[in-house]
Amino acid sequence: MSRPFRVLGIQQIAIGGADKSRLAHLWGTLFGLEKTGDFRSERENVDEDIFVMGLGVARCEVDLMQPLDPEKKPRVDEPPLNHIGLWIDDLPKAVEWLGAQGVRFTPGGIRKGAAGFDITFIHPKGNEATPYGGEGVLIELVQAPAEVVAAFDALAGR
Repeated sequence: MSRPFRVLGIQQIAIGGADKSRLAHLWGTLFGLEKTGDFRSERENVDEDIFVMGLGVARCEVDLMQPLDPEKKPRVDEPPLNHIGLWIDDLPKAVEWLGAQGVRFTPGGIRKGAAGFDITFIHPKGNEATPYGGEGVLIELVQAPAEVVAAFDALAGR
């Protein structure tokens, strides 16, 4: 099966809780990760702190989230491991090809994410029309910047 894109690595993990300050204490204070930003979105019902670990192509975000309104959906704290993000070398091609294979995406299409990269999400569950989903896991596909693609290629000897 010829695939017109590559998964280059993990871009992020997103963890939700009722109170992100407890998560920030664990990941920032106790583990020593650096906080590099934050993000709020009424539409996505999220208040998020962005921490990072690793360097260069091994850099990975740890996004710590709490719902703006715990009575509204989506609930970024249910399940606590909200989603995993994957670096993709060609996001539009990936979306087109995966959609043709029956992968179900969440509403919203490709859009700018919290860190400024183009993103889209694979729905945790398939349905009759698009039977393949994340089998209970929300998967974020993230357009890798050119320098990440080039570094990956150099490491892989391409």
